[in-house]
Amino acid sequence: MTDVLRRGRASLAFGFLAQGVAFALLVTRIPAIQDRYGVSDALLPVFLAAVPILAGVGSVVSERLVRRVRPSRLLRWSQPVVLLALLGVGAGDRVAVLAVALAVFGLAVGALDASMNMLGVSLQRAYGRSIMLGFHAAYSLGGILGASLAWAGAHWDLALWVSYLPVVVLLLPAALVGSRWYVDGERAGAESGSTGGGGGVGGGVGLKVLLPLCLVMTFAYIGDSTVSNWSAKYLQDVLGSSEQLATVPYNVYMVTTLVGRAVGDFGVRRLGAVAVVRGGAVVAAGGFAVVASAPGAWAGMLGFTLLGLGLCVLVPQTFAAAGRLAAEKDGRPGASDAAVARLNVFNYVGFLVGSPLVGALGDAWSYRGAMLVPMVLVLVTVVYARSFEVRPDRYGGGHERPRTADVGRGSNGL
Repeated sequence: MTDVLRRGRASLAFGFLAQGVAFALLVTRIPAIQDRYGVSDALLPVFLAAVPILAGVGSVVSERLVRRVRPSRLLRWSQPVVLLALLGVGAGDRVAVLAVALAVFGLAVGALDASMNMLGVSLQRAYGRSIMLGFHAAYSLGGILGASLAWAGAHWDLALWVSYLPVVVLLLPAALVGSRWYVDGERAGAESGSTGGGGGVGGGVGLKVLLPLCLVMTFAYIGDSTVSNWSAKYLQDVLGSSEQLATVPYNVYMVTTLVGRAVGDFGVRRLGAVAVVRGGAVVAAGGFAVVASAPGAWAGMLGFTLLGLGLCVLVPQTFAAAGRLAAEKDGRPGASDAAVARLNVFNYVGFLVGSPLVGALGDAWSYRGAMLVPMVLVLVTVVYARSFEVRPDRYGGGHERPRTADVGRGSNGL
């Protein structure tokens, strides 16, 4: 069983990495996509908003799908669809083709994000210790690799399909092969003694119970989208940096996110999830405060560095807490899957709200003042930190321990 879990953990980490590469290749080449299809500046926001909206739809659909099929199967087939849709974005030549490719990409990303985190939560419960941050560290590493490949494609003026095709050719078969070792965790273990199929899944907990975690997820992604969309403009227009230096903060943010997630599981094991979430929220709020008050570009970059270290722990721990809370409230197989799918929708809510919110406040007030809004929202996470607590009466201590029913078989044998 230990080998099964290790293979499941490694294959899922590769799935996170592949998704990080694919998403970064899309979002970092938006100017090239706009030029290729002749999309106007007025129409571009419509295309950009459609992706997270459809991803939210995909996540909602996933909640229903996993009542009939295991998350491992949903992940196995949604990841190739994402990669093929990415290739479709690069290979098309008409706006209608772009619209279809982005629609498929958005729907598949919603299913992919939901099912990846379902398996991550399930594996963490099977392991009995924090490993969720490690999966998201793999995603951050994939994002860095994807952004680097995008830079190379732009530097050498490669056509989009030329940049995308080698990545898809490499990642697609590797993801399919790796999917043979996905582990469904508690669901597989709970069903191993029955003769039934993939059904019998509990409906999960209500949205009201998950509301504190939904707010934390939304606020975290408002902070993340603020960095993604406004860091370069803020450094150049507000802090007076050069155009070249303005590209650095997001890269620094990505690297510190990777570092924070790589060591974050160790912090959760030693200090507990509540302390790590509180610390991350305080550090992130401090980062926004530094950015808002920075006298120059280098001080601003210090703030974005703190943001990466603080925000990086919130999302993985929120998914883990949702799965744990669902298991406590509703012990039926699949309860945590439904909770993760519902929570995942607020990933896209935060992404949609964050950038327009900061932009509107920046135009109406000031961009320095606008940075204080995500600071306050992230700091609110401290109030909800108790929602991340592991109940000692359930697990016999401050940390989760494995249960026999949580250790599942590889998805290829189901």
